[in-house]
Amino acid sequence: MVWKKLTSQFFQGNFVSLSNELPERFKQAVQRQQIIGEQLIAGIEFVIVVLFWLLYSLSPKTFSKATGDLANPLFSYEEVVQLVQAEPVPWALSIYLGFAVSRLWLVYYRPKDNWHAHLSIVMDFALLYGLIWCFHIQYQQPPSFYLKAPTLLYVFIFIAIRSLRFEARFVLLAGIVAVVGWLMMVAYVVFSQPGMPMITRDYVAYLTSNSVLLGAEFDKMITMVFVTLILALAITRARFLLIEAVVESQAVEDLARFVPTQVAKNITRAEQRVAAGYGEVREATMLFTDIAGFTSLSEELSPETLIQVLNHYFSVVAQPIEACGGTINQFQGDAILASFNLPTADDDHAKHAIEAALAIQQALAKDQIALTTRIGINTGLVVGGLVGTKDRLTYTVHGDAVNLAARLEALNKQYSTLILLSERTRSLAGEVFDYQRVGEVQVRGRTQPTSIYTLCE
Repeated sequence: MVWKKLTSQFFQGNFVSLSNELPERFKQAVQRQQIIGEQLIAGIEFVIVVLFWLLYSLSPKTFSKATGDLANPLFSYEEVVQLVQAEPVPWALSIYLGFAVSRLWLVYYRPKDNWHAHLSIVMDFALLYGLIWCFHIQYQQPPSFYLKAPTLLYVFIFIAIRSLRFEARFVLLAGIVAVVGWLMMVAYVVFSQPGMPMITRDYVAYLTSNSVLLGAEFDKMITMVFVTLILALAITRARFLLIEAVVESQAVEDLARFVPTQVAKNITRAEQRVAAGYGEVREATMLFTDIAGFTSLSEELSPETLIQVLNHYFSVVAQPIEACGGTINQFQGDAILASFNLPTADDDHAKHAIEAALAIQQALAKDQIALTTRIGINTGLVVGGLVGTKDRLTYTVHGDAVNLAARLEALNKQYSTLILLSERTRSLAGEVFDYQRVGEVQVRGRTQPTSIYTLCE
């Protein structure tokens, strides 16, 4: 089934844009990966041309006047001198180096420009085949000499690097240019000297002389074709996987806007489909906030303005909570419920919750809207998990520890404080802060009341 789908996409030409039906933001995410791939390709091309320059600099320049009389029968002494003095290799390398540098600039500073991606394929093989063609001049041999050059292996590098873009059409174009280019190189050898019987069917003669074995050249081109097709099919399949990865990544980001990020990651990584009841029990520190005088504020402001004020308030309060390692579990009216050590583990959760509370008050004191919020903090066993039906789930936290945090937030009004925390939270946080005992509260399930504290300024 998978093979049928892949080959159908490939031979119908749909491999060119397998993501046409994706939402625009998913397409942009795929495009970002392709841009990174094109940057890698441009970098590899630059490295290759520098390598060619190095190899050319170290290679022997075999022509000299002393050996000119032993020269290639294809050229007269004067013609060889002119060809060597013209130095086509440095010229070709210089042109390609300029193109490679321009490509690097384009892919990094104008990444959405794509026209040079196609041109670079032609330039790659023009340079490679041009260098190979020059071998018979450099070494004063018949053209058939260059057909045995090991530099031909770079053909497969130039085809393979196109797979970094995750678009099969670039691999196919590279393969086509490679095959057509080598066919022209072979044709030049065969037809450039019709009076010289260079073609042979003797394999030993082919290996030990400048004879041409057409079967060997066809084998090279067939290999290029198969490597191209295999890579194109692999890239088509890889593109499916890339799109799936992008969609999954975007889904995690979107899901994290509705449930805690760690929960979203756990859901996407779960081996089985999650259901109601998915969660864990852990001691955690709960932070509950509520705006003081919100009822009066909501009566004074229009609904549109009230929403804007709330969103601004939430953004101000959320930042220190997340910076201290907390997870916001609920926005309810003007209240925020956050947890520390659930779902993300945090050994110093009580201390970090208090730090977040202090940072919230400092941020609101500097904010232009000048809202006042009351905060209750409590530590205890909490269950965090998914609740709902099989078709609709939400993440929430439950437990008496959560209820007590909300109760402490409400008691701030009675004690004229802004932050109240329980005995357990104070004990776990240690003597890092200055505490002041303000009273006692009866905790469900306990016969003795527990002390509650505020923080000294």
